[in-house]
Amino acid sequence: MKLLEKLFEMTALSNIAGEPGTLIMIAIGLILLYLGIRKQYEPLLLVPIGFGVLLANTMGGNMAVVSASPEIDHLTLLEIAKDHGIMSFLYYSLIKTGLLPPLIFMGVGALTDFGPMLRNLRLAFFGAAAQIGIFTVLITAILVGFTPKEAASLGIIGGADGPTAIYTTIILAPHLLGPIAVAAYSYMALVPVIIPLIVRLTMSEKEIMINMKEQERLYPNKWKIKNLKLVKIIFPLVIGGIVAIMVPSAMPLIGMLVFGNLVKEIGTSVDRLNTAASETIMNAATIFLGLCIGATMRADTFLNIQTLLILVGGFVAFGISISGGIYAAKIYNRFANKKINPLIGATGLSAVPMASRVANQISLKYDPHNHILHYAMASNIAGVIGSAVAAGVLISVLT
Repeated sequence: MKLLEKLFEMTALSNIAGEPGTLIMIAIGLILLYLGIRKQYEPLLLVPIGFGVLLANTMGGNMAVVSASPEIDHLTLLEIAKDHGIMSFLYYSLIKTGLLPPLIFMGVGALTDFGPMLRNLRLAFFGAAAQIGIFTVLITAILVGFTPKEAASLGIIGGADGPTAIYTTIILAPHLLGPIAVAAYSYMALVPVIIPLIVRLTMSEKEIMINMKEQERLYPNKWKIKNLKLVKIIFPLVIGGIVAIMVPSAMPLIGMLVFGNLVKEIGTSVDRLNTAASETIMNAATIFLGLCIGATMRADTFLNIQTLLILVGGFVAFGISISGGIYAAKIYNRFANKKINPLIGATGLSAVPMASRVANQISLKYDPHNHILHYAMASNIAGVIGSAVAAGVLISVLT
């Protein structure tokens, strides 16, 4: 009998019996894997996050990330690895230090073409207008009972930028990292569902059919960029300088974003740097980021009313951000001769290029000749910068 008892204790069955919530978390991990593998919803993040959830809830495996505490804060990384497992070591060395989100931003910069935005600078405004969801949900979350730091981490989901949401949460509310990351990436994956829903509620068919190329023909731009390549090299330096002066706390994200974009635009002489930033480094960072986030999602920290409020608040933030961009375009059209399709305002999120593709698909559904992808990308790319700057503002004010 003692031998049987030892064998039973060796397995995870005794721990699962003591914590039935673990079974729920395993189910959540499997659902995330299903969404990533079968439905192809943000598979690069949902697959490692889902697998990280399974690792964390394998009872007795010591693969869950232990919560921060005064005891943990005084341990070295080697002691954390020895006493609390490899996932805790990875979390405190790569996530808690804030290393991985800026590395991912560097890769995003190396994959981003600022050309559409530079050709249509007036459309960049809508990338800022769409950030209204961040601050609306922030205020609402405080009224509901979240602390200002927790509310800021919740509100930043409205920027539709996973690395930005994660970076902000690491600094302001690390105990909410799991649910906020899942909400951010889940709703980013659902952009093809959420944007059409908001568009149906806020736009008329006449507005959807505003033809941007026709507007360009009627009201041509008074100036054109003569040397676009030179401008695309200068632009990241200018943006980096402005942000460094105005919102220095946003520089870990914006600085790496513009560096990645700079090596892309320089060309073949630094092609190896561009390849490393956009492929090798970014892919490795994405794997470790997803696994570590998933490993923070234990039953005792994830299954609570706060997590439910975060999921609901994240959806509301997304909806308000999309609506804010749409109504900003509508207001602009009231005072301008050269109209803008409000669908472009809907792409002020940072979900690049998915939001632009979805907006273009909606436009083509009503008019097969109304291609707005190029214009939507201008607002979409501006949203990446806008959400990172908004995060920097929140971090500066609340720390």
